[in-house]
Amino acid sequence: MKNKLIALGEALIDFMPDKTGCAFYEVTGFEPKVGGAPANVCCAYTVLGGRSGMITQLGSDPFGDKILRELISFGIDTSQVARTDEANTALAFVSLSPNGDRTFSFYRKPSADMLYTAQQLDPAYFEDAYAFHFCSVDLGEFPMREAHRRAIEYAKNSGAIVSFDPNLRFPLWDDREKLRQTVRAFIPRADILKISDEELSFITGETEIEAALPALFAQGVKIVVYTCGAKGGYAFTQTAKAYAEPEPVQAVDTTGAGDGFIGAFLYQLNQCGVTAEALADVDEPTLQRCVDFAVRFCTISVTRRGAMSSYPTLFELEQLDGSC
Repeated sequence: MKNKLIALGEALIDFMPDKTGCAFYEVTGFEPKVGGAPANVCCAYTVLGGRSGMITQLGSDPFGDKILRELISFGIDTSQVARTDEANTALAFVSLSPNGDRTFSFYRKPSADMLYTAQQLDPAYFEDAYAFHFCSVDLGEFPMREAHRRAIEYAKNSGAIVSFDPNLRFPLWDDREKLRQTVRAFIPRADILKISDEELSFITGETEIEAALPALFAQGVKIVVYTCGAKGGYAFTQTAKAYAEPEPVQAVDTTGAGDGFIGAFLYQLNQCGVTAEALADVDEPTLQRCVDFAVRFCTISVTRRGAMSSYPTLFELEQLDGSC
């Protein structure tokens, strides 16, 4: 069975603050950490034992060098990572509240990833893909949006699962309604939609996930993954539902937690032998196994700083739970 995850979109540097629970102007130093939601998903999938490949574009600068080295160090395939002199690598400065929640300030006007074009994609790279994952950060009105459309086409033609996490970043959009319309336009292209409790109302117009599900399924989504921070996570098909509540822990940094959740979910889905054709018919025990696994993964992740550097290995999960 195919087991490669491909992600397309931004890979960037998250500058993590040396203080928590304070405003940006009170931070006295930042530590650079490699991030970007698609890259984080690749990392989570790979540290658990899967194969992944990142498709993005980095600037020909030291930050791009750092990202490339770190992706390679985690075992992520970087053969489809392009470099350019036309723009710099994307940066994000982060502030953390006392409970680990984040506020972002982005430097990408434009950044190298935004300029990646559909013509740079290699259709052969998708032939052995199990899943293709993307987010909304690179769906603005720049070349990378068309690259997403083309990549989804290649993924579907290869029989891969298409996974979409809107991962809303409002500061990157001048018009929130354009963001909403863009996300809604890409939802019908997805087999799996990952959405958080903070995003639900903005995207669907509903305040309860159960009320939003019929419209999402009617658009062709097969599985809805719904995350609720410290309250855990759900997964739904039209006939099955699963929920897992995390063990109480002291969250240090929630950066990349949602990315880790969907990365771990996709990994376990692959371990269970679920293909794109079988998504709609996943039974409840399998769905529960995937949600349990993803919640355990995030329970460890949020107790550590950073995104990629916080993700636990399969061995660590086995130590926590005694089984996978």
